[in-house]
Amino acid sequence: MPSRFRVPAQRFALSDTARAEAFSDGVFAIALTLLVLGLTTPAHPPGGLGDALARQWPAYLGYAASFSYIAVIWLNHHRAFLRIRSMDRGLHAANLFLLFTTAALAFPTDVVATELQADAWGTDAKVAVVLYAALAAAMCLSWAALYHHLHRHPELLEGTIEPTYVRHGSLRSWIGALSYALAGVLGVLVTPLVALGAFVLLPIFYFTTSEGLPGSQDASDEAAA
Repeated sequence: MPSRFRVPAQRFALSDTARAEAFSDGVFAIALTLLVLGLTTPAHPPGGLGDALARQWPAYLGYAASFSYIAVIWLNHHRAFLRIRSMDRGLHAANLFLLFTTAALAFPTDVVATELQADAWGTDAKVAVVLYAALAAAMCLSWAALYHHLHRHPELLEGTIEPTYVRHGSLRSWIGALSYALAGVLGVLVTPLVALGAFVLLPIFYFTTSEGLPGSQDASDEAAA
């Protein structure tokens, strides 16, 4: 075939971010919707609905923890893609890893709620919080993979991003992974309720640091903008 009909391979090496962002937003929306399916009317005798609703408090906390976590992930994902100019295969893979863990979060949320309602101090409740902690930590590691790829391929980023954005993002990811792992360990050694409290509080860390770590130059620069 004449060379003038050959299409250079590098023409297909990169793509814009529009389709990845739209697909990701769809996954986030579905993942958030699935969480509410864990909130059901509890079985109860006549006149016992109030007590039954009160007894399923772990379901409410689990919903709050997971909804907050996914909502903050969506926020940080949006902020990240404002800084990403184009996608390659590796970045698509990291993003799909993130979506894989996000879509699965409804499962451990339901397991934690069920087992804490049955016996908040029991062995099954401890296994449940370890399951949740493991998936949440994996979600943090998916962010670490995304930032690692951006560190290796800065050409994928906009030229005007903050100099420390990728480094701070990677640090936040590892802090989250270690924190969720620690929460799982404390849930086993102390009580599952400690882990549940950590699951509720950790999304606050990600929300408050979505524009940079406290005291960083990036955060102060953007706040002044």
